[in-house]
Amino acid sequence: MRYLKIILLSAITYSSGYGQKIELISTTEKEPWKSEKNLVSFSTTKQPDVMIDRNTKLQTIEGFGGCFNELGWTALSQLSEKERKDIFRELFAPDSGAGFTVCRMPVGANDFSLDWYSYDEKENDFDMAGFSIANDLKTLVPYIREAKNYNPSLKLWASPWSPPSWMKWNKHYACGVSWPKTDPKYRNGLSPDRAGKEGTNMFIQEDKYFKAYALYFSRFIEEYRKQGITVSMIMPQNEFNSCQVFPSCTWTASGLSTFIGRYLGPAMSKQNVEIMFGTMERPNEALIDTILNNPESGKYIKGVGFQWAGKQAIAGIHKRYSDLKLYQSEQECGDGKNSWTYCKYCWGLMKHYISNGASAYLYWNIALEEGGISRWGWSQNSLITVNKENKTYHYNHEYYLIRHFSQFVKPGAKLLVSSGEFNDILAFENPDKSVVVVLSNEGETDKTITFGIGGKNYSAQLKANSFNTVVIE
Repeated sequence: MRYLKIILLSAITYSSGYGQKIELISTTEKEPWKSEKNLVSFSTTKQPDVMIDRNTKLQTIEGFGGCFNELGWTALSQLSEKERKDIFRELFAPDSGAGFTVCRMPVGANDFSLDWYSYDEKENDFDMAGFSIANDLKTLVPYIREAKNYNPSLKLWASPWSPPSWMKWNKHYACGVSWPKTDPKYRNGLSPDRAGKEGTNMFIQEDKYFKAYALYFSRFIEEYRKQGITVSMIMPQNEFNSCQVFPSCTWTASGLSTFIGRYLGPAMSKQNVEIMFGTMERPNEALIDTILNNPESGKYIKGVGFQWAGKQAIAGIHKRYSDLKLYQSEQECGDGKNSWTYCKYCWGLMKHYISNGASAYLYWNIALEEGGISRWGWSQNSLITVNKENKTYHYNHEYYLIRHFSQFVKPGAKLLVSSGEFNDILAFENPDKSVVVVLSNEGETDKTITFGIGGKNYSAQLKANSFNTVVIE
């Protein structure tokens, strides 16, 4: 027997009268995971608002996840052991909650670390004699291990925000100078004469520095393997165009091309680790062309990661390099208020990236304390908010949104082509041939949408301001 499961985020079952069983769930701002009845029906006469073509399959989906940041672990560490385990089961256990399958981590400090550090701050240590991940043993390693306890197959990739400071001409972890009126506890101490700028190489472009940095990546891979953690893919620099007050390092595309082609590529090949170019945070497609069309670097690049303004480049790159693997590498981070309005904006981000070829979608902060303030004073959103005072937590709106996809769209699924007047929809076919349809009604009133698939029409009543998922098996 075939079954139809309509999931608008919770569950109730009834007979449709067509020999199919229907589960219905609804999520709105006020009522996440609300069981509902009679939200879907079969229609034999109504013209569909959208047709889903099961015969036209697009990119393969690798999965969904977030980033392991130090401040996420310290936030979750304030909860009881039972509560933490409940959260990790919810996030990572297959077929239980979000079911995350691919996640990111930093190589050294990022903007949501406890403070600045790298794995080797010994000046001119070109042989990496002082390399150590001791800092990570207190935070990132237990964070990742706990996730892998629930999903041993979790795919992990990494990128640095800054190399060791002695590898940069300004000898500092940051690129930009803190605003003078910034609270002193958030300042980085960088003087204006040592500030970098976009379109330049802060990394010292010399052979011995390139070799040392490639060795740095290799040691990172090896030391994490000793901890039972496999990093399967590297992006060589987070936001290489962005001159930030927190850990950052600007590069030119040609500088990265040299590093990848002659140093990092051969080193990662020996480690059996893939390289993707990114993370790309600008709309300039020519920067990507520089890497891909260079024979030295292009042969090592397996894909490209996009975030922030890079979303404007993904469509063109996907069109010209149709077989290239593309990631959305970091969801835009909000302002720490975790509002429903921002969640609706993020639906648009998910639809844009996936519609334009992204095979993986990565949230940014998995968990933060209330306010979401970084070491450098930036308030950001998170999937989970922890109350430091009373040691409680709650899931935010964006968690339910990403779970809309991650629980039901399995690794290996294919994006399907949808066409019609209604376009707030994405459809997928899983490896087991089940079909997942995700719909949004951003209007202020309820709306009925009819979609056709496999020779049948289904009419779904979408609540006002709701996200909705339909699974057809």
